[in-house]
Amino acid sequence: MARAATEHGAIAFLTRTRGRNRLHWTDWLTYGYLALGIFLMFGPVVWVVLSSFKTQAQLLEFPPSLLPYGQVATAVEGYDQPLPLYRVELPSGEQRVLAQVRRVGIQAQLVDPEAPGELVKVNIDEREPVRAFSVAWSNYTELFELFNFGRYLWNSVFITVTATLIMLLINSMAAFALAKYDFRGRNAVFVLIIATLMIPPTIVLVPTFLVVSELGLLNTPWAVIWPGAATSTGVFLLRQYMLTIPDELIDAARMDHASEWKIYWRIVLPLSAPALAVLAIFAIMWRWNDFLWPLIVLTQSEQFTLQLALNSFSGELATQWNNLLAMTVLTLLPITFVFAFLQRYITTGIATTGIK
Repeated sequence: MARAATEHGAIAFLTRTRGRNRLHWTDWLTYGYLALGIFLMFGPVVWVVLSSFKTQAQLLEFPPSLLPYGQVATAVEGYDQPLPLYRVELPSGEQRVLAQVRRVGIQAQLVDPEAPGELVKVNIDEREPVRAFSVAWSNYTELFELFNFGRYLWNSVFITVTATLIMLLINSMAAFALAKYDFRGRNAVFVLIIATLMIPPTIVLVPTFLVVSELGLLNTPWAVIWPGAATSTGVFLLRQYMLTIPDELIDAARMDHASEWKIYWRIVLPLSAPALAVLAIFAIMWRWNDFLWPLIVLTQSEQFTLQLALNSFSGELATQWNNLLAMTVLTLLPITFVFAFLQRYITTGIATTGIK
């Protein structure tokens, strides 16, 4: 019942207008602005999804079409391959559907599929391709034949999940110390951590690579996981949220002879769940979409993530756009589901961060 009331309130909020009986001009402006924003955000995604079901020839057509419409081909007696169908208007005014055998310059040679013995020659401008809605499922099935998709998926999942768990653990421990322990230099340490946000990541690429190389972690998943184990953004977010936890709870736990680890694990972490969920979403998106650092430390194809595998579709002479778009859609699905299920924690965690 509470959920229904919430949904009803949300619908009432979205449909309310400034005018009493009709839409005010500000309502039209607001809805137009929202519609434009939705189109700009979801338009490219819809285009990519629909284009992933097109063949390579359909993707190269101009002008392009939104839906996967392809030229119809039919088997003709005496020809090994199916021939494309064209709608042709003959000099007599009769319109017929013919199959094209070959094209010589500006002249096309066609035959009637029912009577292939008769050859008809027409100008290429006098023919119109017969098109029909067709879905190229082979774009997705070929991924498992051309590439070791399962291996790349496992690499991405392992790196993302492991890096996220380690980041949550280390960042939450640092945030707990900075939020609930009173020691000399605490504010200086916190300011130093925040100051690292002003350092561009590209500046530390070479030093980080040298450290990873000396540790012998190149071409292993841990070369991607460990450099991002602690982030200043995560420490700041969790520290600000942990400041809202009453100190009386921790003092009461200490009076009950609870250890510092037990206070952290049994009290602080459960109460920080909204902020942890926000950081988890950010960490998953960062690790899943990371490209530059894995490209530097992973040179063996069996260690590639999905993002690096996507790059392998771009060849020097040709690019298989149909397979590239299909793999892009598959790469977007996991992060989309994670965000859809956990996005409600974003507003909750960010809204309550820093409120004391």
